[in-house]
Amino acid sequence: MAQLVKTTFLPSSFHRCSTIHISSNRARTTQLQDKIGEIFMPEGKIVSWVKSEGDKLSNGESVIVVESDKADMDVETFYDVYLAALLAETEEEIAEARSKASSSSAAEPGSTSISAPEPPQPEKIADPAGPAIPEAAAAVASAVHPATEGGKRVVASPYAKKLKVERVVVSGPTGRIVAKDVEGAAAASLASATANLGATVSPPPGIELGTVVPFTTMQEAVSRNMVESLAVPTFRVGYTITTDALDALYKKIKSKGVTMTALLAKATALALVKHPVVNSSCRDGNSFTYNSSINIAVAEDMDGGLITPVLQDADKADIYSLSRKWKELVGKAQAKQLQPHEYNTGTFTLYNLGMFGVDWFDAILPPGTGAIMAVGASQPSVVATKDGSTCLKNQMQVNVTADHRIICGADLASFLQTLANIIEDPKDLTL
Repeated sequence: MAQLVKTTFLPSSFHRCSTIHISSNRARTTQLQDKIGEIFMPEGKIVSWVKSEGDKLSNGESVIVVESDKADMDVETFYDVYLAALLAETEEEIAEARSKASSSSAAEPGSTSISAPEPPQPEKIADPAGPAIPEAAAAVASAVHPATEGGKRVVASPYAKKLKVERVVVSGPTGRIVAKDVEGAAAASLASATANLGATVSPPPGIELGTVVPFTTMQEAVSRNMVESLAVPTFRVGYTITTDALDALYKKIKSKGVTMTALLAKATALALVKHPVVNSSCRDGNSFTYNSSINIAVAEDMDGGLITPVLQDADKADIYSLSRKWKELVGKAQAKQLQPHEYNTGTFTLYNLGMFGVDWFDAILPPGTGAIMAVGASQPSVVATKDGSTCLKNQMQVNVTADHRIICGADLASFLQTLANIIEDPKDLTL
């Protein structure tokens, strides 16, 4: 069970070796006892033990985790030692360390010397209606009712009363209920309530809630690019495209290995042929380049980040070759075998979240490119015709984010009109 401690962390007091010796009243300087010393902790609560008695500790290793009002902190040793009530430098000194810890605890009232961590035991909570039961039987009440032990009234501290919990284990001096008793009962009540509701909801495998996870190499790269993109003045233009003809074509040639990603990439590339400014890029802030190739980078969510495999010369490749190339790139991306030219040579980026049912969204412009297009799901929509009647058509929303230094609103509007014409009459996609 977690223990409350009131000490001061004194990094300057670490000498040759250190011990776990926790004072509940005041911070003290480390006393070197031959080769056996002490570790002083920050004020807070012991959350967990990282090491056990008899373990060998290396310089910088954590011994315990202490919870403060700001965060959980690891208390470390700065030398190669053994945990033995105190931290001993050699295995032969473990018995001596235990002896000194015991004598120190007996000699100093008000201090607590913690030896080795023992496995936590289920706390027993007194139930007025019967024998002691596990902590899950604790009850939460709207007001504190006097607890009893052996038929006698048990006094609760003011802070314990504030917590408004009844039926707790009494551990304070002279039978007094203290805060930690109530906190334990409250936690047990929550566990009991959760159990009564049925199976608990767990996070996905591999995710430990409350932990701080450093960026992977891929996430670091994404972070740098996203921050860099904030320096680019961008704007966004949306467009609604009817996809009935594209959907029909996809159903017809899907069995031949054609993917929807390849169809969208091909349609985008053909539209960019007629609008080279949308395929241009500005890298120095003083000039821009009409790129000679149309390389469609397709954003792909991978485990631990986002990567953009590139379909190079997408306007020139036939739809079947493009589909095979895309499957190859995805396989290499999943195996983390993409070469730099296969993910950093894109001139226009396509980001499709339609397969997740997303209607529309904004995408962040990758640095060094002129535009990125976010594609939403194709969904049935009631559409009004020119003669005043209505009909049902499948439509999708696309939203282009562009570098406003080199691309203007009319450029994007004209590009999107061309793209819509290609998708709504997709005969050129299979040529």
